Amino acid sequence: MVNAVEQAQAQMEKTLESTKENFSGIRTGRANPSLLNGIVVDYYGAPTPIKSLASISVPEPRALAVTPFDNSQVSAVEKAIRDSDLGVNPNRDGNVIRISMPELTEERRKDYVKIAKTKAEEGKVALRNIRRKTKEALEEAVKNGDLGEDEGERFQKDLDAVTKQMSTEIDQLLESKQKEILEV
Repeated sequence: MVNAVEQAQAQMEKTLESTKENFSGIRTGRANPSLLNGIVVDYYGAPTPIKSLASISVPEPRALAVTPFDNSQVSAVEKAIRDSDLGVNPNRDGNVIRISMPELTEERRKDYVKIAKTKAEEGKVALRNIRRKTKEALEEAVKNGDLGEDEGERFQKDLDAVTKQMSTEIDQLLESKQKEILEV
């Protein structure tokens, strides 16, 4: 049953990585290629992430340049960026799509902080679900006699410690993201 706690820890670490990835998609004051991670382009009928279709560079601190690998997809990539929730208006310059990031207002920064808090809470909910499923598996093993009661309690304490550690890490990620968003 040590495996159950180790599996839960591995799943929780994946959840932590997913939360980090979600945070990277939230805008701050400067341009970052990861802002485009959530954008999907209809590539010959298949939804494809923009980073698989184009190279993304940062020519200036508040600008992105997107160059599709397939020149016939420039319009589709431009449309996907325009339709995204980034609130930007891409400009086409031949085969290069330029995106200027507007200065963030105080109100918009607060909205991004709320989004970050939501993403953090989603991560914590995922952690709690992993903990609950693992705890149920441990209780079932104790009930079936596969695991002694003392051993089951020890594993549950280990599970709780791992859950608390991961939850604290998500809180720290949220705190640093909030500082980054509110920094003018």
